[in-house]
Amino acid sequence: MEETSSRTLICSVLFLDLVDYSRNPVEEQLRQKQALNLSLAEALQRLRQWDRVILDTGDGAAVAFLGDPEDALLAAIGIRAGADGHRLKLRMGINLGPVRLVKDLNGQSNVVGDGINDAQRVMSFAAPGQLLASRSFHDMVSRLSDAHVKLFTREGLRTDKHVREHEVYAIADVGAEPPRRPADGAAHVFDAGPHMIVSGHDRVKVARERDKLVAAGARAVSPIAQVGDKWMVTCEHPDSRRGQCRVETLGFKRIITGPTRMAVADKVSELEQLGDRLVGEIEQYGEEWTAVCDTGGAGR
Repeated sequence: MEETSSRTLICSVLFLDLVDYSRNPVEEQLRQKQALNLSLAEALQRLRQWDRVILDTGDGAAVAFLGDPEDALLAAIGIRAGADGHRLKLRMGINLGPVRLVKDLNGQSNVVGDGINDAQRVMSFAAPGQLLASRSFHDMVSRLSDAHVKLFTREGLRTDKHVREHEVYAIADVGAEPPRRPADGAAHVFDAGPHMIVSGHDRVKVARERDKLVAAGARAVSPIAQVGDKWMVTCEHPDSRRGQCRVETLGFKRIITGPTRMAVADKVSELEQLGDRLVGEIEQYGEEWTAVCDTGGAGR
């Protein structure tokens, strides 16, 4: 991965996966992924986009919480409650540790480091439907409120495949209430990073919210589908056009490809600040725009 920026910080990471996901037929995998996306969107809707990073792991997801560790606890409990309502079997693990927040030339955020690796290992010790926490996360969150202390039960030491020991705690099921249906049946729009998820009990109202996003420059990336007792559709984020630019490095040249001329021009401007030089004009080929930059070979 080629990075434009990075920083290291301590944050909470929730790692989860769908039990036996790969053994299911494709239709069931699709249902589970849609239901998981909806559970994530509903649990994270109160967090600002820049307070978390969501990573798709194929058979699950990882969420890095860049703010209050209590946000991670409440979100994890909410995701588990939503998963139960959608008939999903999840294993979940949560850890507090160091991660490196990076952003590549395509504008996509990612997290790497021991914080996320340990969250995955804690998750691997969980039984289906169980939410486990590491010692570091338990010690931090239990200091925030006496009520939080009662949620944790020490499970003891577990050893991973690298022969490293992890002290883990089970987080109790508090029986969170499922979200109530709005009195007017309105559709809800959830910000999920590069995507917007629209859900509601009325298919027509979901379609209307989708059409508003499309009118604002988004693109529907899935058809409207029923998930449980709700209708759901996923759209690209209207503000994510820049992030859609692809940057390929060939020797001392970079080729930038994107959906609009402005998106490509913005990416070229970012690269010029790094010392690149635009070669020729930004040109359209079919439905995409392309530009070529010369890196000059300096340090590259």
